[in-house]
Amino acid sequence: MRRPKVLPRIGRTRLLLFLAIIGPGLITANADNDAGGIATYSVAGARYGYSMLWMLLLITFSLAVTQEMGARMGVVTGQGLAALIRERFRVRLTLFAMAAMLVANLATTVSEFSGIASGFQILGASKYFAIPIAGIFIWLLVVRGSYKIAERVFLVFSAFYVTYIISGMMAHPDWGAALHSTLVPSFQLNAGYILLFIAVIGTTITPWGQFFIQAYVVDKGISIKHFRYTKIEVIAGAIITDVIALFIIVACAATIFKTGGDIQTADQAAQALAPLAGQFASALFAFGLLNASVLAAGILPLATAYAICEAFGFESGVNRSFREAPIFHGLFTFSLAFGALVALIPNLPLLKIMYLAQDVNGILLPFILIFVMVIINDRAIMGDYTNSRRYNVVAGLTTAGLIVLSLLLVATSFFS
Repeated sequence: MRRPKVLPRIGRTRLLLFLAIIGPGLITANADNDAGGIATYSVAGARYGYSMLWMLLLITFSLAVTQEMGARMGVVTGQGLAALIRERFRVRLTLFAMAAMLVANLATTVSEFSGIASGFQILGASKYFAIPIAGIFIWLLVVRGSYKIAERVFLVFSAFYVTYIISGMMAHPDWGAALHSTLVPSFQLNAGYILLFIAVIGTTITPWGQFFIQAYVVDKGISIKHFRYTKIEVIAGAIITDVIALFIIVACAATIFKTGGDIQTADQAAQALAPLAGQFASALFAFGLLNASVLAAGILPLATAYAICEAFGFESGVNRSFREAPIFHGLFTFSLAFGALVALIPNLPLLKIMYLAQDVNGILLPFILIFVMVIINDRAIMGDYTNSRRYNVVAGLTTAGLIVLSLLLVATSFFS
């Protein structure tokens, strides 16, 4: 009788190490596909069909580069990005960055709870029931739970993004046209297309994502010895995130765009899918919106608490109790409560709040990326783990491109 094949010992060890380290890259990247991101991708597919799919190749590359730099800085220095900014630059610049990030994160957290409300309303539940329940669940998970429990729950939520892949498949898209649009760039010279073009990129690569992934790897205690596994996970997270984005665009292109419809929000996309792709596809899309909103509603307040505590030297960490890290847990609680309470306001102008968050993020992102590039090339801070010349060219071009796009986003929003 033949023995079943098993992994070699070295292979098993590496697999176990990877499974132990997994978390920061996947969770941070997937949280970028939040309620605002899903709405943006849905509108892109509904209004312009498959024509924006080629952008996802560029976004995947840029997201992987920026997230890898943040993770590497965290592993090498053992400090979060906000702490490094305070040490390397002036306190005034740190205050500006933290104030702008706080405004943007609070506005974005409101939109996440609005996404929770929209998802539950499509599934038949009132937002006045859904938002408090979701808020209490997230608060208990982080404040009363532990780092490992919170991470596992966030990873489970990340796995449920597969609902968008299923929903996209059920829409029966024209895969030939989708593949052509993915590989062959196209562009339209009109204000609406340009604004959405910039928004699709800006909704994925965010200032809070840079702060969060670096704080996350520090809190997790990943060593430089095992960083290669984190790097693999970061790249995998970027790819998975934009595959999800592709299926969201494809689902809306194959249904809403094909029939000449239009939408402005993700919940409208879910409702529009019902008569076109079936009630089950619509329910899956709505569940995906709910799942994404809950994940991001937990991550955004955490990113806020991590960054501000690091910037001003307060104790932080999910594993620390409220007594050990009162400012950290207090900031997390405030951000969570603020987002939930504002989202409960009747007739809330959600689109204006989302635009405010995008504008502030657009102003802040160039500064954060410049900070990152200066710090990661400082040998006094990074030692032998600074960017290589070749990597610097790639990272520099990525950073410059993102800066230009972010400034265009702010300018276009202002003139619009």
